[in-house]
This record gives sequence, C-alpha cells and structure tokens, in this order.
Amino acid sequence: MNAAKSEHHTPEFEFIAMVAVLTALTAMSIDTMLPGIGIMAQDLGAAHANDRQFIILGFFAGMTLGTLIFGPWSDSSGRRPAIFAGLGVFCLGALLCMFAWNFPMLVLGRVIQGIGAASPRIVALAMVRDGAKGAAMARIMSFVMSVFMLVPILAPSIGQLVLDVANWRYIFGGFVVAALGVGLWFGLHQEETLAPENRQRFSAANLWHSAVEVCTNRVAFGYTLATGAVFSVFTAYLGVCQQIFAEQYHQGTNFKYWFGGMATAIALAMILNGNLVVRLGMHNLSKWALWGFVGMWLAMVVLCLIFAGQPPLLLVAALFYFWFFCAGFTFGNFNAMAMEPMGHIAGMAAAISGALSQGMAIILGGIAGHFYDGTLTPLALFFVAYGVLGMGFAAWAEGGRSVLKKSVA
Repeated sequence: MNAAKSEHHTPEFEFIAMVAVLTALTAMSIDTMLPGIGIMAQDLGAAHANDRQFIILGFFAGMTLGTLIFGPWSDSSGRRPAIFAGLGVFCLGALLCMFAWNFPMLVLGRVIQGIGAASPRIVALAMVRDGAKGAAMARIMSFVMSVFMLVPILAPSIGQLVLDVANWRYIFGGFVVAALGVGLWFGLHQEETLAPENRQRFSAANLWHSAVEVCTNRVAFGYTLATGAVFSVFTAYLGVCQQIFAEQYHQGTNFKYWFGGMATAIALAMILNGNLVVRLGMHNLSKWALWGFVGMWLAMVVLCLIFAGQPPLLLVAALFYFWFFCAGFTFGNFNAMAMEPMGHIAGMAAAISGALSQGMAIILGGIAGHFYDGTLTPLALFFVAYGVLGMGFAAWAEGGRSVLKKSVA
C-alpha cells in the first residue's frame, strides 16, 4: 500500500499525533525517570554516586545500536514490522528494569530499552518522509516537534508524582503501559506507508558502503563529529543534572521545575530557528549559536574560579538557560548539514551519522560525567573543550563545502 493511500485512511491530525507520540517515547524514557535515578542507584547498591549516570548512558548506548538495526530494517521490511519489533524490545527492557535486583541488571535493562526506543524514533520520521516531502514534510514535522517539546517540560513532574505515591519501579511499569497503548493505537489505525516497490534489500555490504561514504565525505563526517561534540555536553548534563540541582544545590523535589524550565529554552530556540533559518541560513545560525555555547561555558569556568565551583543557583540557571537556547540552534541544523551531500542514501546515511554522533556523545559525555565532584568546575572545563572541538569540526566541514562549491563552479 502506498503512502498516499495510507494518508487517505489515516486522518492527518491523527497521523501527526501518532508520529509525535512515537517520537516522544524516547524523551519520555529519559526525562520521566530523572528525579528517581539517585534512589534507583542507591536501592540497587551502585558503588559510586556517579554510577547513576549509567542509567542514562546505557539507554543512549542502546539507542545507538538500535539506530543501526531498525533504520535499515524498516527500509527493507516496511515500517510496521520495525515499529512492532522495537516496541516489543522496549517493553522487554522496561520489564527487566522494573524487576531488577541489582544495579548491573538495571543498566542492562536500560540498554535493551534504548535499543527498542530507537525504532519508534527513527521509523516514525521515515513514515513522515514516505508520505510528504519538502514544505509538506516541514509542516508536519513542525507540528510533531511542538508536541515533542512538551515532553522534557512535563515528564520530570510525572516521574516525581510517581515517586511521591509509589516505588520507582512503577515508572518502568508506566513505560510498558505507554508502549503497549501506542502500539495498539498504531496497529489499529496506521497502515503501511512504504510501498513494496520502494523497499531496499538490507545487506551488511550496503551498510558498510554507506558508512564508508559518510566517513569519507568531509561535509557529512565533519558535521557528524560536530554534532557528537555538542551533543556530548547534553548527554553529560542528562546524567548529572539530578545531582546538580537536587543534591549540589539542595533543590530536592523542585528538580522537576528546574529541568522543565530549562527545556523551554530549547523549545523557544527551535521555534525561532524555523522562522529565521530561511532568512539567515542554517550555517550562520549554528555558527553564532556555537560561539554563544562556548562563551557561556567560558563564563561558567570564570564563575567556578570565583565561587570555588559553587556559583549562585540563579546565576547558574540563567547561564544554563542561555546554553540550552544556543543548543536549540545547533542540533537540528548540524544534522541537516551533515545530510546535505547524502541525499542519494538518505535513510542509511542518517542511521550511520546518528550512530556515530551518539556513540561519540556517549563516550565524551561519560568521561565528563565521571569527573563530576559535587562542583561545576570539572564539567565547565570539559564542556568548553567539547564546544571548541565542535567548532573545529564544523570549520573543517565548512572547508569541504567551499571545495565542493569551487569544483562545481
């Protein structure tokens, strides 16, 4: 069944809502549990306070692997089988976490859950691409992202509410219920969007050739690495934010408000980016945002030197908000620029680029988080270095664009 026929059977508003929920399942799986990761680690006997970060990093590691599995699989078998399989793996991982009796079992469950979560995130976007292109696709994605942006704002409050009335294990039970619910909705109301004649036979050779092409294209590889460097800061933050706000600054259950408030900065940046990108260009916007990103963390380093790693909370919150705002201009633009020369292998290249940038972010973010010592000093130093690294990769990629323009001319 082709995309047009699928769109006829599924009303547009319902299709948009379904894609938004499938995409948001990933963010929900991270943000809902942030208020409780300290309790989880303590209950299950984690050896070190920073070990709780593996609850987040394990999920990202699983998503990195899942991206390479479900992206190509959905291109060959269709979107529906990949969605169902991913949701099944997601539920298996959540159940393993729910009944974990030690910390390694919890982390393993999170890895499995992350593998499954990659499917709805990757495949749902492919479903949009199947039925819409250009301005139509951008219009649908703008609605999807408007729903998606609500998740980081609301999810920590939901997680805290569960902790207020029940054990943390019920958070994972909620993930299972949510996945089964969206899976039932998808199964009953959404038909296949990828026509059989448009499917591509999956092979390890094709995946390898796509990986080689991405890694040997200066523009694609440069912006992939720049994305990984910038996203590593966000990955580290997700691992340590509960420690920073709830413990370092003694905010306790108010953590959910601080985290949700920061998330509004990314939402605002994405809205402005959509309005400004045509007029100013995504290259200029992302370059200016990256300068602001590095400048903010340099300011944080200075404050840490003045206040012995404990700057006033309101000042920290203001700088974090500015950082989130700058990040909102970099993530989407860097990904789009990495894919500019890869249109002929867009699906496979997106899977490769996403896996490479996520893998890089896990390693660099994990290193920074490991050195967290109850102050912001080591994080600020690492994050300045990662921002400068991202600027270097972006500049190298821009050099590749210049060479390409000259050769075309």
